[in-house]
Parts: sequence; C-alpha cells; structure tokens
Amino acid sequence: MTIAPPSADAARSDQDTLVVSDPVDGTTASTVPRASAEDVREAVARARAAAGAWARTAPAERGALLHRAAEHVRAHAEELAALNTRETGKVPGDALGGVEAGVGTLVQYAELGPVHRGEALRGQFGAADWSVPHPRGVVLALTPWNDPVAVALGIIGAAVVTGNTVVHKGSERCPATFARLNALLAEVLPDGVLVGVDGDAATGELLLEQDGIDVYAHVGSTATGDRLSEVAARTRAHVIRENGGNDPVVVDAGVDPTWAAAQVALGAFANTGQICTSVERVYVHRDVAEPFVTALVAEAERRTASPAAEFGPLVDDRLRRMVQSHVDQAVQDGATVRTGGSTPDGAGSFYPATVLTDCTDDMLVMTEETFGPIAPVRVVEDFDEGLRLAATDRYGLAATVLTNDTGHALRAAAELPVGTVKVNAVFGGAPGGSAEPRGASGSGFGYGPHLLDEMTTTTVVHLEAAPAAPAASVPAAPAPADAAGATAGSADTTGGAR
Repeated sequence: MTIAPPSADAARSDQDTLVVSDPVDGTTASTVPRASAEDVREAVARARAAAGAWARTAPAERGALLHRAAEHVRAHAEELAALNTRETGKVPGDALGGVEAGVGTLVQYAELGPVHRGEALRGQFGAADWSVPHPRGVVLALTPWNDPVAVALGIIGAAVVTGNTVVHKGSERCPATFARLNALLAEVLPDGVLVGVDGDAATGELLLEQDGIDVYAHVGSTATGDRLSEVAARTRAHVIRENGGNDPVVVDAGVDPTWAAAQVALGAFANTGQICTSVERVYVHRDVAEPFVTALVAEAERRTASPAAEFGPLVDDRLRRMVQSHVDQAVQDGATVRTGGSTPDGAGSFYPATVLTDCTDDMLVMTEETFGPIAPVRVVEDFDEGLRLAATDRYGLAATVLTNDTGHALRAAAELPVGTVKVNAVFGGAPGGSAEPRGASGSGFGYGPHLLDEMTTTTVVHLEAAPAAPAASVPAAPAPADAAGATAGSADTTGGAR
C-alpha cells in the first residue's frame, strides 16, 4: 500500500536517513534517522501498553499535563520555528505564528478536555439514562509539512486529553521539526502517551500494517486519505481526515475591486499558496473584472518582489514542477499569463505569484488543488453563475464569497456544499470553531471542540432499580429452657398447677 510518494529530498537519501534540502538555497537543511521496522513495531506497542493507564487517568490530570506541555513547547517556540523555516521555507513570522497557534490549541484542549461530557437522557419515571464518552485507544496521527506544529498539536492535543495514546508520524518534508516537537511533548507526558516516528512513505506503510491502532487521524492529500479509508474498511479503525481543497472565491458586483483583489491575493499567495484552504479558483463578476484583475496583478507583483523572509519558496522542486505543469497546461489551452507563470533561475524552489485570466472550467488550475501561488480567474456574467460554478467540484473544504448583498451571502451559506463558507474574509473565524469537510476533502471534524467527540466513543447507560427481595419464611425459634429443663411458662409436669 502506498501512503504518499516520497519527496524528492527523501528519495535522494539512503535507506536509513531522511535528508532535506533548504528550499531557499538548496543546501542541506536536516538529516534525520529513518525509523526501522522494529522501531515502528515498538512505537505502536509502547502506545498500546500505555493506553489502559492513560485512559484511567483523571481528565483534570490529563488537562494539567497538557497545560504543562503547552508551556514547554512555548519555551522552545523560536527553535521550532527556525527548524520549520529551514526545512520548508516558511517565512519566519509565519513559522513562529504557527507554533504560537499550536500552543494556543493545546491550551484550548487542556481546558475543554476535563469538561468533555456525555448527556443525561430523559427516560421513564424511576429510571436513569445517560451517555458516557470513552477514549478510542491508540491514535495514529499523520500530519503535514505546510503548518507542521499547529496542525500536529491540534490532533495530538485532542487525542491525548480525551485519554487516547498517540503514535505520530509527520511529513518527511520537515522531519527535524517533527522530531523536536515529539521530543518536547514526550518530556512532559507519561511514557507511551506520545510516541514519535520519523520516516517517509514506506514508514507510513509499516504503521498501517500494525495491529492495535484504533484511529487514523490524517491531514494531507486526498490520495492518502482515500488510502487510509480503504485500509480502515479492513481494520475497522475510525478515520478522521482533512484532505485537499479546491476552494473557490466568488467576487460579486458592487464590491470595491481593490479590496476584493487584496482578499484574493491573501487567499491565493499566503504561505506561497501552500495552505489547505488557499484560494484555488476565482469567479469574478464581469462588472468589476477589469479593475479587479489590474489590482490583483499589482498584489502579485508586490509579493514576488518581496524578500524571501516575506514571500518564501515552495517546499521543494517536486512541488514546483507540479505547479509549473498546471500553469503550462492552462496556457496551452488558452489561458493568459498576466504576471508570473514561469520558473525562475537560481538556487532554491522559488515560484512567482501568478495571475491567469481567460481560464476555463476544464483546466487543471480550476479542477485540481495546485497548492502554489496561482490565482486563476474566470469571468462570470452574474452571481448565479459564479455560485453555480463554485459549487460544482468534487472537493468540499471551504469557499469564500465577497459581496455587499446580504441575500447573496445567505444563499452562499445555504447552497455551497463545503465545510466552511466565509463571507467577506478569506481567512478568519472564531476561536474553537469546528468544520466538517465533504467529498474529496475528507470526513469528520478535524479540529475544534467537535474533534473531542471524534476521538471518543459513546456508551449509553440505562439504569433501573432492582425490585426488593420478598421477605423470607423463617421457622419460629424454640423458647429458652429454665434451669430445671422446663419450658418457661409451661405446666408443671410433676404436680398440679402452680
């Protein structure tokens, strides 16, 4: 079984070592030992052995330990951010922000876990009914490279605070970041509660072959998520998966085109387009199309001209080649490059922020998750057309509508088949929010309070009082005898009545 193709960096390493190149200059960023088959078996065995005691640990104690883990990670935030930047090219400010977001998530789960509870159910008079959550057991957490600390800590925090133990394998594209994160958590948590495994696709295969895993929790590609679901049909493991997205944005008539362009640029170019909920396709109303595209091109060119500390490279050359292939196919089929669109010379895996117009519905940049800084634009005649095209897709992660029309916003919320509908902001949301992807984007709640429900099973209890036992028939006890052996109060057998 194949979890994911190994990265170009991992492919050039020997069998026992993961070697990652710095995407800025091509030098070696990290070298991490790859887990052996025995390491994998031992990791799962350790997590399984610790599961019983951890499940019986009081929720308040688990929450307190998670608070300590959060503070321990916070104390090493700059170290983790520097590793992340070195391995993936994530700009320093964003890398540090990702660590801080992960710490905040741990704190959130440390607070929510101890109050995660079942429900009292209204039943018949004289009986009691309630539901009780229980940990599922051992969670296999498979997490991505594009925001490694934040995503990993979300899954690990929810699993651990609800009484599960975790075997965690992060992406081979930033193994040193994950190795350090796992080590920091293991310094606080009891042995076996969090066991890190460093490896590539082959390591993932070995993990899936192990018995004793109860949950597959995965954030990453749709192909990998599909494979996990196939395996789970045999192992009966519970699957939580947040996978690829092809998120649309609909730009309505009547909006400020410069503001709309800034929103789309943020959605398409942040983290060099390497975000699950990046803007992947743009439907703009004809009435504002021309000034919108002009402003979007200016936003793209400003970012491309920024230093690497502000607009970083793609994670590696393998991803850059895929992004370029999507752009080339679009141009071949009639798209117009308004800016960017070609691989630059020089070291590293940089790619310019790119705007394409004259895009059609069958181009790869419109039908697939490009995962790069590409904004493909299609002009629509009205809001109805934009909404219809936005809803026509096999993915269902998120969508954005930029509009001044409240009715259009309400229609978008009602009609778009996605987990999250955002109106007038491509990113954002209340703390503790939960969302459930659809279609090729996955299944189950991958974050927020609802993730605690995903990490637990529910037992419903019905209790009635047993009837009282009937009174037993007990023979009368014989009367006590006096010293002469006569029964007290009886007639005198030796003479007349007394």
